[in-house]
Amino acid sequence: MNAVDQGAVVDLLGVLAYAELTAFDRLAEDARLAPTLAGHAALAQMAAAELGHHARLTARLAELGADPTAAMAPFVAALDAFHDSTRPHTWLEGLVKAYVGDGLAGDFYREIAAFLPDPDRALILDVLADTGHADFAVREVRAAIATNRTLSGRLALWGRRLVGEAITQSQAVIAERDRLARLIIEGTGDLAGVGRLVERITAAHTKRMRALGLNP
Repeated sequence: MNAVDQGAVVDLLGVLAYAELTAFDRLAEDARLAPTLAGHAALAQMAAAELGHHARLTARLAELGADPTAAMAPFVAALDAFHDSTRPHTWLEGLVKAYVGDGLAGDFYREIAAFLPDPDRALILDVLADTGHADFAVREVRAAIATNRTLSGRLALWGRRLVGEAITQSQAVIAERDRLARLIIEGTGDLAGVGRLVERITAAHTKRMRALGLNP
């Protein structure tokens, strides 16, 4: 593997550290929308896991000699804009957002992590691993649709909106740091490689929507 710009590594760790911090905030907030105590507890546990991921990423940034706060700062506006524009109004919308929106973002970051050497690649793949939210979200959404079929169309529209906003967020993140853009271009080889990356992410999104019982 060719040498990777250390600045690009710091950028990727920085955006992920802030993403995990916001995931903690959002899951803790969404937990209060849960219709059952079990659902509330499940999301609270997932929020705690995201906070642990944030701590691991900031610790690695410090090991690399970077200030974690400074590393996260360039990405605050883009990620906050995404969450502000996709704030769920119901328990089910929150679950779809966490499964579909976060899933798409996770796929994007995993693709970039593949261009990095260990230990950073291993760390990123580990913190992006499922915390149990995927199976939980699928069970809850499918059960809700089974009892009320009218939910399917509305949640499908919500899922498609999330994808559009997530793509916009990813573009904003890349535009913010030239080093990340170069890492992606060099890692995929050329623009055709970037196109194949996008196709893989799109295919994974379609699979997630169908897992929820929604039309992609």
